Amino acid sequence: MAAVEEGPEPQAAGAGDARDATDAVDAGPRVPPLLAGNRLSLDLYPEGCRWLRHLCAQQHPQLLEVEFLQLSGHEDPQLLEATLARVPRSLPHLRSLVLKGGQCRDALGACLPGSLTTLPSSLGGLARLVHLDLSFNSLETLPDCVPQMRGLGALLLSRNRLSELPEALGALPALTFLAVTHNRLQTLPTALGTLSTLQHLDLSENLLDTLPPEIGGLSSLAELSLASNRLRSLPASLAGLRSLRLLILHSNLLASVPAGLGHLPLLTRLDLRDNQLRDVPPELRDAPFVRLQGNPLGKALPDSCSAPGTPVVPEMPRLFLTSDFDSFPVTPQGCSVTLACGVRLQFPAGATATSVIIRYRLWLPEPRLVPLGPHDSLLSGVLELQPHGASFQQEVGLWLLFVPPRVRRCREVVVRTLSDDSWSDLETHLEEEAPKRLWAHCQVPHFSWFLVVSRPVSNACLVPPEGTLLFSSGNPGIKVTFPPGATEEPCHVRMQVVHVADRELQALLGEPAAAVSPLLCLSQSGPSGFLRPVTVQLPLPPGITGLSLDRSHLHLLYQAPPTATWDDITAEVALELTHLYARFQVMHFSWYWLWYTTKTCVGDLARKAWARLRLHHVNLIALQRRRDPEQVLLQCLPRHKVDATLRRLLERYHGPEPSDTVEMFEGEKFFAAFERGLDVDADRPDCVEGRVCFVFYSHLKNVKEVYVTTTLDRQAQAVRGQVSFYRGPVPEEVPEEAEAARQRRGADALWMATLPIKLPRLRGSEGPGLGRGAGLSLAPLNLGDAETGFLTQSNLLNVAGRLGPDWPAVALHLGLSYQELQRIRHKFRDDLDGQIRHMLFSWAERQAGQPGAVGRLMQALEQSDRRDVAQEVRAILELGRRKYQDGIRHTSLAPGDDASPGASASQPPEPAQAQTC
Repeated sequence: MAAVEEGPEPQAAGAGDARDATDAVDAGPRVPPLLAGNRLSLDLYPEGCRWLRHLCAQQHPQLLEVEFLQLSGHEDPQLLEATLARVPRSLPHLRSLVLKGGQCRDALGACLPGSLTTLPSSLGGLARLVHLDLSFNSLETLPDCVPQMRGLGALLLSRNRLSELPEALGALPALTFLAVTHNRLQTLPTALGTLSTLQHLDLSENLLDTLPPEIGGLSSLAELSLASNRLRSLPASLAGLRSLRLLILHSNLLASVPAGLGHLPLLTRLDLRDNQLRDVPPELRDAPFVRLQGNPLGKALPDSCSAPGTPVVPEMPRLFLTSDFDSFPVTPQGCSVTLACGVRLQFPAGATATSVIIRYRLWLPEPRLVPLGPHDSLLSGVLELQPHGASFQQEVGLWLLFVPPRVRRCREVVVRTLSDDSWSDLETHLEEEAPKRLWAHCQVPHFSWFLVVSRPVSNACLVPPEGTLLFSSGNPGIKVTFPPGATEEPCHVRMQVVHVADRELQALLGEPAAAVSPLLCLSQSGPSGFLRPVTVQLPLPPGITGLSLDRSHLHLLYQAPPTATWDDITAEVALELTHLYARFQVMHFSWYWLWYTTKTCVGDLARKAWARLRLHHVNLIALQRRRDPEQVLLQCLPRHKVDATLRRLLERYHGPEPSDTVEMFEGEKFFAAFERGLDVDADRPDCVEGRVCFVFYSHLKNVKEVYVTTTLDRQAQAVRGQVSFYRGPVPEEVPEEAEAARQRRGADALWMATLPIKLPRLRGSEGPGLGRGAGLSLAPLNLGDAETGFLTQSNLLNVAGRLGPDWPAVALHLGLSYQELQRIRHKFRDDLDGQIRHMLFSWAERQAGQPGAVGRLMQALEQSDRRDVAQEVRAILELGRRKYQDGIRHTSLAPGDDASPGASASQPPEPAQAQTC
């Protein structure tokens, strides 16, 4: 049982109270933390230092048993240093000390580094300490007490601000693990080579341009990562690392590598991707463990045209990031970066005055991150660049890949970004690399969220007090004339034009002679009106001229967003008609539309026509994989893409015909629900009450691949069910029969379509899941970690049970040799499940503890055309990350919990709450 004791009540804080924070904390919180065995985890509790100081002041006897201590790096620096000074005396048996930051986020969701900048010298007296984690803090130099911890075996310093490591680091004779990633290291100490027990060294994401020759003295080193640095050459002493198994050198500037690396007896992976290698030694050229993609192999050096004595300008460094990395360093020298998602960034020389660590993430589009206008379409995912609001001395170039829009007439592609809590469009240039590979290029003034959208052509101008003229580049006949004196202060005006197809309008009205002009949207910054009337010119509807029209059939309609009603203002304005145009004057801006029809209730018809402009005609599809009918592929496709998609999937999937045509808005949410004995895993992050959630974007892939199960007995008969699609909120009741669903169809019905699903009767006595895992003799293991998501042995068994005959393709993409596949087939000649399990778990054992293993597994699954399994692995990871973050918020009582307005957000929880956590 955990010991819980009642502490003294905290004193009220007065308005003029200026006592020292260290003295104030000694009063102690109301409730001390829970002491669970030999662990004391205070990093998720508010004011953990107060609790620890209170226990130390009480000389709590259970402190003598504590071997693992975790504190947050977000505490007050002075308070944290004063608290840590008491640790050696109060926790003499401490073996692990974790002082990480990163648990807090700013207003935009970016992780904040901890405030830790130093450690008290007394921590050097922790004689039994073997594990020290100072990651994600603000350390600029290594504290002097660290080299005094002679028994230290693992030291984690990632995501700090270290520019160098001290020579005293060589005084740690027991050190086996050292991680200093995502820092600003430019050089390494020569004493590093004296760490004869070091087995794992990770120095990726730094600014290293050279390595000391002494690094060859690391006789026990098994893993060395130097990815994403600025290395141009390697010391020959690296060939003396006889224990080395993994050497990661991708994303550097290497022009040569020592030939001796090919003779290391235990080396299983040498990653040289994305460097400047034009040639490699023969020992490495054909070695199966060498990765050389992204190098200019075989290309000649560029001719030098510089005159003798001309200073050589160093080439801008190039970085190519894999999916294992989510950040990269930028120095005043500048660099060109290609992210794993295909995004390109170019930082010119001098863009930053100091070294900066840039982080990125590609988000799946969802409504809160995708601001779309009434006639906009999304063409890309959402890219987040951190730190948010970062300012540069020169603008940064950004290239975003996007899906080409189907209709380009009178539309344009722009990059949209968040700035000062509002979304704005950047000046965008399109670059075509291939017919279906387009880039949106812009200059980025800040870092936040970015996405590519297609919108109606937009024109803008600055209206001075002297007046001006604005016309549409998409339709020069549309003009707005601002007379002198229309405004006292200059104001910005924006114009958008939306073209309307005559056929859809005539079908809606049932009138062959009906016609409308383009839809005109005018908006302005500043005051909502003008001081003098502004003249607007619109072209007459097609086929109508000013000499032959019947003025009683001409209607000028007006809409003021956000209302969706259209008002007929023909009688309120003076319409001046020419042979081709209609002119009228207004005092403020909104939406304007010119109609020619014999109908009288034009406002309601315009509302329906305006809604049709925003709708997409789509079909819903449900296909079952031929090899495994329990894998169901759900899609929502624009009508013109259906036939081509079905032809492409015909060899691997079969299923019913697509649903009838459904109309859907860009960005609309809808759900898929399985019925009549069929079920889908409700723990998926995209499930709501057991129903799969979609968001429709017309140009992106609206695809979900799910695994359907059933509680019915498939030994006796096949199971027939169905999947129904619903728009909007999840309905309380799902119809049991497709016929019942069809009877509910109406103008505002939530139901959209129902498609049948059939799970065939199982053959033989062994059903899916029976005997799974039998004969497994490999040790349990996990891939990944709790913070970024991990796969357990149970998850891996589930993946193994899903692969079936596709397992050899997955194995080859995981890096297994063909000879190894033959040995597995021979060893398990009559046991397909044994072949799959042995392959997957033997690979997982080799990858245990290595970064990016889960990412490599998902990539191999996708390359083997098993995106259904890859999607489930991704869902498992996302669920794990979500539960981890929910645990942090719940345990730390983050803002948003129910509390009275006067209650302090930083007060420790009551005993009952703490027990619940």
